[in-house]
Amino acid sequence: MTEKMDLVFEYPSNLASMLLNDQVDLALVPVAIIPSMIEYHIISDYCIGAIGEVASVCLFSDVPLTEIKALYLDYQSRTSAALLKILLEKHWKTSPQILTADAGYENRISGATAGLVIGDRALVLRKKYKYVYDLAGAWNEMTGLPFVFAAWISNKKIPEDFIITFNITTAVGFKHIDEIVATNKFEDYDLKKYYTENINYILNDKKKEGLSLFLKFLSAD
Repeated sequence: MTEKMDLVFEYPSNLASMLLNDQVDLALVPVAIIPSMIEYHIISDYCIGAIGEVASVCLFSDVPLTEIKALYLDYQSRTSAALLKILLEKHWKTSPQILTADAGYENRISGATAGLVIGDRALVLRKKYKYVYDLAGAWNEMTGLPFVFAAWISNKKIPEDFIITFNITTAVGFKHIDEIVATNKFEDYDLKKYYTENINYILNDKKKEGLSLFLKFLSAD
């Protein structure tokens, strides 16, 4: 499979920009970029989603939601930032000041200033803060639906034979989760639980329904 493509490793928001600017043809990107795309195709049966709590996309705070005065949005994921804004308005009914985040902003989460953090950093911070609000869990509470954070999206039509091979190749990793966990030591969170319980990879009809609703909320803004 690798001989048919050049691999690029970047964090989600950079990949999104590259896809929008035609620097790559296909990427695992935050689904919030979809409304900005002239043409898009979700080409895989797999995604980065969650049925309930995802654990790695959370709002961290020293105080309850109602006492948060300002918050930082993680600059590494457009979808998570957009989801938080939807939850603040429609689910939690609160409107704190939104602050611009840069590298190291996690260290400024204190008092009435909260922060959205994603990825490994979020897993590390789960034990540090008294209040941890899981965004996928909150979305499920509000809508009764799972949430899709990222999907394999192309900015042009991809040959069907490539898509079939790509799907088969993408699924290989699911058979080797124990090996993946064994080679990635992480003391702050149970990675086996994360990969098998928090993250749910199948892009089924329920996830597509959740994605459609999320995009509807985005288009209404």
